[in-house]
Amino acid sequence: MGEAGLDSRLRAAVRGGDAEAVRDLLERGACPDTVDAGGLPVLCAAVAVCDAPVAEALVEGGADPDRELPDGTTPLWRAIDGGSPAVFSAVLGKEPRLRLPEADRERLLALARNWYETGAVEELRHRTGASGPATTVRVQDSEYEWVDLVSLGDLIVRAGHGAILTSLEWAFRILTPVDELIARAVGRYDEDHVNWSSVCWILTQRRSVETWSAVVAHRQVPDPAHRRFVLDYLRMRGLFDTSSYYEKKESEFLAAWAAEETDGEILAKVLDAFTDHDHTGQEAIGLRYADHPDPRVRREVPYALTADHVPHTPAARAALLTLLRDPDAQVRLRACTVSMRDDDLLPEITRALLLLTEDPDTDLRGAAAAALAGSPDRTPAVADALAGLLAEDNQLVRLEAAYGLALRDDPRTGEAIERVGPLGVGFEHDHRASALWRRSWRKENTAAE
Repeated sequence: MGEAGLDSRLRAAVRGGDAEAVRDLLERGACPDTVDAGGLPVLCAAVAVCDAPVAEALVEGGADPDRELPDGTTPLWRAIDGGSPAVFSAVLGKEPRLRLPEADRERLLALARNWYETGAVEELRHRTGASGPATTVRVQDSEYEWVDLVSLGDLIVRAGHGAILTSLEWAFRILTPVDELIARAVGRYDEDHVNWSSVCWILTQRRSVETWSAVVAHRQVPDPAHRRFVLDYLRMRGLFDTSSYYEKKESEFLAAWAAEETDGEILAKVLDAFTDHDHTGQEAIGLRYADHPDPRVRREVPYALTADHVPHTPAARAALLTLLRDPDAQVRLRACTVSMRDDDLLPEITRALLLLTEDPDTDLRGAAAAALAGSPDRTPAVADALAGLLAEDNQLVRLEAAYGLALRDDPRTGEAIERVGPLGVGFEHDHRASALWRRSWRKENTAAE
């Protein structure tokens, strides 16, 4: 196929939103800066309909985001103007944009800052002259984040300019003050909002002690949104920086925070983060909160009281025994799973799990089935409870039950495998499915001998 034919098919693939076809055509020689009937590069068409995957494919294939258009703008300018952080990120690309002339950088920053500081509704009102009310709806901007879609008159924009401004500043290596960035994030108090996630991500990229110290200082702010942000920041940092220096700093920081936090929701999240670290004071913190009135806090306590599924001390064992009888089902479940290898607690653990197999909540029944399947308890009561779960409508619960029976070489395992039914795609490497397959294979080959 000639170049003209490839370019024509590229235009069609962009219009159809087919990112895979776009990549294929670019690899076969289509021009990434192919223009449409209106004379604009096809990248602008992707930007106009907020098609981030297609925009990303075009930019990675060589489309120029800084190409000057007849109206003096560029595809990158239009991506900023449109307000979708996902589209903006796709058009921006992955490398710092320090080669742009300073005047162009300032112009782009001014555009993003004006949208953010003015507000999407007021800016649309200014552009349209419309005086009526704006319409605002929440839409998904990327797989994990949402943004407001604002329409007024004949204009529509996604109000993600705070996230765009944050990302653009970092692309130009402008170290915006930490307090200013966090103020952008907490304005919506939602970790799935584009402003929150963008600020959190950018701050994890600024890997300096000064940045870390400035962020964690916000745990002293009375507004819980600030403290929630600190926890998200630490969680995200932990995915990318596992140095022993920060491990120790964060462990001590979380220990001090856990001893002082009074908000139940925040305290539960602090304990969740704290117990990911190895700290000598974990048991003391766990014992302190074992009878906390908020069940969300008590759900985190078992992790502070055990190591390798065994309580640290007799005091921890006594606290776990109480938690195994807690009125909250999730507390009981977690106490069961983290202390499963403690022989002294095993009878009480089994009792609690057997009760959970009768809980109205399917997820709790499934979790109880999983815990019983791997339990060292080989009594008939456990096997009977697992067999009873084979009547569940949920296939995953049936799978856990059958797996538990297979581990016990229970005579009902063959029937259990039939009750599980075909598992389909996604279970090729599942340990439970593999155990059932091996059991069936052994039975068939033994019968054939």
